[in-house]
Amino acid sequence: MTPRRSTRGRRPRAGNPGQIIVAAFALGVAAGTGLLLLPVSSADGEGASLLESVFTATSAVCVTGLVTVDTATAWSPVGHVVILALMQVGGLGIMTVASLLVVLVSRRLGLRARLVAQAQSGSLDLSDVRRVLRNVVLFSVVGEAVTALALGLRLATAYDVDPATAAWEGVFHAVSAFNNAGFVLWSDNMMGFAGDPWMLLPVALAVVVGGLGFPVIFELLRSWRPRTWSVTVRLTVVTSAVLLVVGTVLLIVLEYGNPATLGPMSVAGKVLAGFFSAVMPRSGGFNVVDIGAMTPESWLATDVLMFIGGGSASTAGGIKVTTFGLLAAVLWAEMSGERDVDVGRRRIPIANQRQALAVALLGVGLAMVSTFVLLGVSDEDLDRVLFEVLSALGTVGLSTGITAELPAAGQVVLVVLMFVGRLGPLALASALALRERPRHYQRPEERTIIG
Repeated sequence: MTPRRSTRGRRPRAGNPGQIIVAAFALGVAAGTGLLLLPVSSADGEGASLLESVFTATSAVCVTGLVTVDTATAWSPVGHVVILALMQVGGLGIMTVASLLVVLVSRRLGLRARLVAQAQSGSLDLSDVRRVLRNVVLFSVVGEAVTALALGLRLATAYDVDPATAAWEGVFHAVSAFNNAGFVLWSDNMMGFAGDPWMLLPVALAVVVGGLGFPVIFELLRSWRPRTWSVTVRLTVVTSAVLLVVGTVLLIVLEYGNPATLGPMSVAGKVLAGFFSAVMPRSGGFNVVDIGAMTPESWLATDVLMFIGGGSASTAGGIKVTTFGLLAAVLWAEMSGERDVDVGRRRIPIANQRQALAVALLGVGLAMVSTFVLLGVSDEDLDRVLFEVLSALGTVGLSTGITAELPAAGQVVLVVLMFVGRLGPLALASALALRERPRHYQRPEERTIIG
């Protein structure tokens, strides 16, 4: 018999950071569900149903904004506080908060915790994790405070809202905007503020900043010179700017004469509403026009923007603008006959290109399967179902109005999509990075026919 090796004194193997993050978010959803199930959290004092609570908790933790009940009227002030807390925790990342607490309490951060925090915060250097976590929280608090101040003052001075209510609504919507969550305390979302730049622009700016990603923000704060930018910053800034301009122009042109959306507005109002509507698909979820009344062409344009999403390591969802930008660079290199894929003055490694392709194709596959399932369990048409699927998968929160009308099975599908959409790319990237291993040989090369 082969003697057993002693395991005394061995430490248990550290788990995959992606798996730990998924488990933490699942616990957050479970805790949020339990709190929302309490009678004190509902407006009628009788308690929400299990599915309503699960859906809302998942949407808040995954900073999506899709709802099956009206946030303003279905939940009590206690319920609103719970949703606010879930949005904040989900936006910062449960493991980021946990790692920060470890630093503050013990002043030490072990390798396992560093790996988890690295996967969540997007830091590339383990020695920088403490500084990154501190800066993430500080920057979030400052960004939310500035946005809350702007919104609160506007509500109090222009809409005759009492100071206490204005302050609370300012804080709630600042947290929702900066974390790209899309939850609102007004039943008509932000349609009541159409044409008011003092309300719309602070929200849009908070969504853009929160959706760029903390690594990008920190690097931009160090240097605004494009020559010094890393590939990540270059891809994020350029791709985001192009998508924002193209999206704004498209939505203004497509909705310009629509009497149910931009039609009745002034030219300046149409430009403002078009810009706001182009910002939100990157994962913001607020709307200033009736999404359900938009043209099918506008839905399709919004579908594309929602699928791409925002920046890596940000509060935004989607396959990320870095993934899309990198794939565009690959396409350009192939069409130009270039051997290597260059971005700026840097060559992109093959492994990075494969990871981008894997994330994009898995996103397409998941969207297709989910759309088939929802079409099978509901009576809605393809345009609306696809919009809903991509909104959940991209953790956006925009809706054509069918979320609450879907059967229970359809709502469960959306719950899964929100969870996977928030954590899938993160967990997948961690898994792909950890699975990389060197091979000391190469097989014979053989080309296949393409096209």
